Amino acid sequence: MAIILRLDRVMADRKMTLNELSERVGVSNVNLSKLKTGKVSAVRFSTLNAICKALGCQPGDILEYVEDEE
Repeated sequence: MAIILRLDRVMADRKMTLNELSERVGVSNVNLSKLKTGKVSAVRFSTLNAICKALGCQPGDILEYVEDEE
């Protein structure tokens, strides 16, 4: 099982920079960068909520489930 983060794609679609998103969400650039590159093991619902509000998207636009190949 793998959860893939698509934050970079949604940000690009909205033409929003990491700095701008950081300011809107109230999360540091470093933490958003880790989220953007998929180098996190957990995401707070409050952070996900703020990101979705700032980007005008749904959680499913940012998170994607991909089943492992057997």
